[in-house]
Amino acid sequence: MEKDIIVRLHKDFEKSVYKDQENGLEFWLARELQELLGYARWENFAKVVEKAKMACKTAGFEAKDHFRDITKMVSLGLGAEREIEDIALTRYACYLIAQNGDSSKDQIAFAQTYFAVQTRKQEIIEQRIEQIERLGARKKLSLSEKELSGIIYERLADEKSFARIRSKGDSALFGGKTTEQMKNKLNIPKSRALADFLPTITIKAKDFANEITNFNIKRDDLRTEAGIAKEHVKNNQGVRKLLVNRNIKPEELPPAEDIKKLERKLTSEQKKLLAKAKPLDVKRNE
Repeated sequence: MEKDIIVRLHKDFEKSVYKDQENGLEFWLARELQELLGYARWENFAKVVEKAKMACKTAGFEAKDHFRDITKMVSLGLGAEREIEDIALTRYACYLIAQNGDSSKDQIAFAQTYFAVQTRKQEIIEQRIEQIERLGARKKLSLSEKELSGIIYERLADEKSFARIRSKGDSALFGGKTTEQMKNKLNIPKSRALADFLPTITIKAKDFANEITNFNIKRDDLRTEAGIAKEHVKNNQGVRKLLVNRNIKPEELPPAEDIKKLERKLTSEQKKLLAKAKPLDVKRNE
């Protein structure tokens, strides 16, 4: 997610925070959150809220403690007003709503982090979004590698052929350096996968090359190890050329945080959010 988008969304979300005067708890209003998350119709947003309520119950909490029905007065113009229904939401409720939204939308992806962390500082949110994107990229790479492995075994019936082909692809991507050489360069344990310590852009580069290889193997009906390896090397070379033209050399990038450690940290944050999910006792009638 681009930094300017994060800055804009952070500013918008900060304007939407309320605080209950009696207990000091922060809360948000559903109809305002609807707009922040990019839902044009209340009816569509209400369906997401209902899913979030079910998730709240599944987690062992009373939905009414985090989704408090309220009413408020809204202006109709020319001094006229009418009463409408709304919902006061705890941070945990907002988090559940975001988790049940479409994470491909920038607003939803931002909200998933904004409501998950206990601090609303922009720098922390920006860092966490980057971490989530890297974790997502790594999972996607695992899927494309699994597909490639399956296609290769189906056509070659050799359990070791995938490892040989992948290694040749790595060498093409990393400017001639083998998988083992890259692991030594980045001080990665021999028992761990190279991709677990690569930065997001390199993970996405490997995934993109895999996707092209998977497509072309099926399209061109490749059925020999030499043919598949040649295709995979060509695709990794093409991706490398694109990166180098942008002054990015994959073999020169520093290692990133251990992806397993990162995943544990993000899971721990979610548990802390659960532990601090205090019930909301607010009565608003504006």
